[in-house]
Parts: sequence; structure tokens; C-alpha cells
Amino acid sequence: MDRKSWYLAFFSRVLFTHIHQPPPSSSFSYPSFFLSTGRFSLHLSPRTFKIRLDPFSSSLIRVPSSPDSDPRYQKGYLDLVFLAYHIVFFSFLRQVVTINLSHPIARHFGIKSTSKLNRFGEQAYALVYFAVMGTWGYRIMSQLPTYWYKTEYFWRGYPHWDMIPELKRYYLMHSAYWVQQLIVLLLCLEKPRKDYGELVAHHLVTLWLVGWSYLTNLTFIGNAVYMSMDIPDVFLAFSKILNYLQFVRLKLVAFLVFLCMWTYFRHYLNFVILWSVWYEFDLIDEANRAWIPEKGVWLVWWMKYQMIIPLSLLQILNIFWYYYILRIALRSLKPSTMTDDRSDDEDDGEANGHVDNEKEE
Repeated sequence: MDRKSWYLAFFSRVLFTHIHQPPPSSSFSYPSFFLSTGRFSLHLSPRTFKIRLDPFSSSLIRVPSSPDSDPRYQKGYLDLVFLAYHIVFFSFLRQVVTINLSHPIARHFGIKSTSKLNRFGEQAYALVYFAVMGTWGYRIMSQLPTYWYKTEYFWRGYPHWDMIPELKRYYLMHSAYWVQQLIVLLLCLEKPRKDYGELVAHHLVTLWLVGWSYLTNLTFIGNAVYMSMDIPDVFLAFSKILNYLQFVRLKLVAFLVFLCMWTYFRHYLNFVILWSVWYEFDLIDEANRAWIPEKGVWLVWWMKYQMIIPLSLLQILNIFWYYYILRIALRSLKPSTMTDDRSDDEDDGEANGHVDNEKEE
């Protein structure tokens, strides 16, 4: 079996397992699945057992007091198993989308250089991932009191330790994605760009925010931050794909839409979140402004700064990229000079006159 067939067979089995996992229940169940790749096979039979229900019990565990009409779930140490599984899952998903699916499409439109084929595949993967997660994040926020960025509900009713099922799965899958992306960067599985250091810093800050917000039961604000990041990235990836396909007029329109979306989500809404952390933190009931892990309460006074610092660092990185985005916007007034200051395609002879929009995530 050749490598392409091996990847497709393995990924299809993993995907089948992923979408057929049983929903969470009051017992933690290992899903039954069979992996067959042509090189090896693995069969796991169902194994169900009871786990004590407390704030630090198993992953995807149902809160026993929650009704069937509104089930709630809590975090636990075996969330790490869920996380590890999806790091592998996203590794194979990325391989299939970037190479097996995207390269034939790129070649169909005349892209031949290895560098541009790889970049096209990376952006196709980003487009698929952020379109799905951005839509899912919006759906989840619409079920929360925080919709649309009603920031006072980040704090009212804290601690938000009992999560709706979708919010927990969404949060853990996002966490797995960013861990996997950091691994890709550190192992240089993608050709590094000039802002490699900034990207590594971005991923580390993101994981800092993700980990602490999940641990301290701040998933409402975490969902809001994810939304502000995911949605503009859809338009970023789409505009880059149009650039590689040399759709000159359409890519210009897409870039201008992306610029508006980036400004609103990455800056305006991020400043709204920062304002909320600084000025609305005290909306938390005074009894819950304490460090009592067994009750799911973590927000002592200094935790405000633990949130402000990484959110501010994230905004500084966004401003860094925004500077280059605005430079491209100004250059778009003269299409023949639209280039990326940090593009790595200058060696392939095909990048002249094309926009490679700035931030690569």
C-alpha cells in the first residue's frame, strides 16, 4: 500500500471512530472501534465503569443533578486522554487536507511549485478548520448568556464549572488543535516564515489562556476569545487561497472583507474583553473571589492580572500583524505592488504581483 492510500485508510478509520463516539453519559465509556491501515490493526472493545462524580472526575462526565433536558458536564483528569486522541486526530486530518485533497486542486489551477502547493494546502486546512470551529463556536455562544458579547455574564454566576456538552467538547478539541499546531511549528513541519518567533509566542500565549481558563472555570470568556480569533481566520485563509489561485479581483474583495473582519473581531472585540476583565471582574460574587479548588472557585484578586497579561500579549501580537495587514491594504491601491513583506515565495518565481496576506496561523 502506498503512502497516500495508507494515510487515507488510516484517517478514514479514525474519522469514523471520531464521529461515532457515543455521547457522554453518567458513566465514562471507552468507545469501541477498529483501526485497519493495511500495516496493522487495533481493536478496542467497550469497557464501561462507574466513576465518582466530583469536580475532578473523569472527562465528559455528566453532572448527576442535571436534568435530561439540560445535561451538564464537568472537567476531569481523563480530559488529557481526550486531548491526546485529538492531537493525533488533527495530525491525520491536517495531512489529508493539506496534501491528499488540496494538492490536486492546486495543480488543477496551475500551481506547480512545491512551496506554493504546500502553502495552498496549509491555508485550505486553516479554512476548513476555522470555518467549522467558528460556526460551532457561534452556535455554542448562542446557547450561553454571553451572546453576543454580553460581557457581564463572563462573571455573573461564577464558577461556571458545569458545561453544556458542546462547550466541553469544543473547548477540548480547540485545545488539541493548538497543541498540535505548536508541535508543527517547533518541529518545523511547515517552512518557517519571517514571523516564526511571533507565531510560536502566539501559540504559547493561546495555550496559556486555554489551559488556565479551562482549569479555573472561565469557559464563557474562553468561548468569546476563541470566537474573536476563529472567524477572521476564515477570511484570512480564504483570501490567501484566492491569492494563490491568482483570482485578482476576487482576492482584492476578499482581502478587504478580511480587513474589516479582522479589525472588528481581533481588535474591537478583544478590547471589549480586556475592558470586561479590568472593570467587570468584581461582578463575581464576593464569596467566590477566593481560592477554593474543591468548589471550583479560583479567582482571587491577582487572577485578574493573570488574565490581563496574556490577553494583552495576544493583542500586542495582533497589532504587530495588523501593521503589516494595513501595509498590504495601502499597497492594494496599486495592485502591481501587492506583496507580502515576509513572504517566503520569492524563490519560486511565481509570487510577483500576488498578495500573501500577513498572519499565518
